[in-house]
Amino acid sequence: MFSLFDLSLQLNGFPIQEAQSELRKIVAFSKKEHEVFVESKKQEIVNFHLQNNPFYKDLAGITTFTNWKDLPILNKKNLQKPLQERLSEGYSAKNSYVNKTSGSSGTPFVFAKDKYCHALTWASNIYRFGWHGIDFNTSYQARFYGIPMDFIGNKKERFKDFLSHRFRFSIFDLSDEILEGFLNHFRTKKFDYINGYTSSIVLFAKFLQKKNIVLNTICPSLKVCMVTSEMLFEDDKMLLKKQFGVPIINEYGASELDLIAFQSRNVGTEGEWQINSETLFVEILDDNNQAVPNGTSGRIVITSLFNKAHPFIRYDIGDIGILDEKSTLQKPILKKLIGRTNDVAVLPSGKKSPGLTFYYVTKSIIEDDGNVKEFVIIQTKIDTFEIEYVSETQLNLAQIKKIEKAIELYLEPNLKFIFIRKDTLERSNRGKLKQFKSMI
Repeated sequence: MFSLFDLSLQLNGFPIQEAQSELRKIVAFSKKEHEVFVESKKQEIVNFHLQNNPFYKDLAGITTFTNWKDLPILNKKNLQKPLQERLSEGYSAKNSYVNKTSGSSGTPFVFAKDKYCHALTWASNIYRFGWHGIDFNTSYQARFYGIPMDFIGNKKERFKDFLSHRFRFSIFDLSDEILEGFLNHFRTKKFDYINGYTSSIVLFAKFLQKKNIVLNTICPSLKVCMVTSEMLFEDDKMLLKKQFGVPIINEYGASELDLIAFQSRNVGTEGEWQINSETLFVEILDDNNQAVPNGTSGRIVITSLFNKAHPFIRYDIGDIGILDEKSTLQKPILKKLIGRTNDVAVLPSGKKSPGLTFYYVTKSIIEDDGNVKEFVIIQTKIDTFEIEYVSETQLNLAQIKKIEKAIELYLEPNLKFIFIRKDTLERSNRGKLKQFKSMI
């Protein structure tokens, strides 16, 4: 029996019931069965791409897979070619799920998943949210996310929100007046959970703190809050818990992969960040691409075990993390995630916008031609932003106008932008590129 959310996935060609059935089997594996499953899926996905994906075969420089450690580490730079050149034989933009990454790491690109792999991503989401009593078919979501501003894109996203039983709070303007409007929705709607970008939700909690309001006293149906996409610092977590009056669950994911880690339900009050070991294989590597011992920090490198349309094999996601000492292959635990922070931009009008707003803007103008490799945005004055970018060819006047128009639409008019083309962008000592930085 399909409910509306499941039905919308199935109608779009994503076989959610089959995916959920497979996920249930994987979750039920014994320790030994899980070990066999991971090894066989690793071999299967590598062999598939060596045989069916000329792009990966060329990148790997081998025809036969023998040793996992000899496989190359992929990163977004490797993948910045037109999507058509990266797809496996038999797959196209028409028969796959295609999307753009956010560019929050400063390196956006277009990716694809085959439809079964994308259905498994949803099955994984449904399973993990279920740990906390959330059902995508019936639970009502307060969604703190961006939304396209153009008419068609906006209507499409609103329709998806309807099918997914969620109400969207657009996060492009988080001034007090707008946050007051958010609060009124919580007074009148029976939300079951909050989900969205950490910095936006934290700003809302600070607004509640200023007004001395605990959210679940005016919205008693609220059960839990899930934050994603940015680092959740401990003091912010305590603030959220205090001002919302519900458990705060930390989510770590990547649109091109899946949910990577999600706070577990069956541990102490702090909860463990349990890594998804059903659809992903996660490694923590040093600078020489060697696995580090549990408890040691390293680069997070992830393999998508099911994606046949596009290779994500030993893919360096651009974050640094530490696996807990008690991690096992079946139950890896992310002890700490380092990085993924975003500043908040304060604009001349008094409007506050999270740094993530800028990636919606850049996402709306970046073409799938691999020209712009990386970019960062630096706020140098209250009304002035520098956009540093690395590209094959310089942005032309028409592209710059398009960016400025998009920024005016999402943020506000009369902001000044200086475009600086560079050979390389400055990175932190950990190799992390911070996409948005405020100097004021």
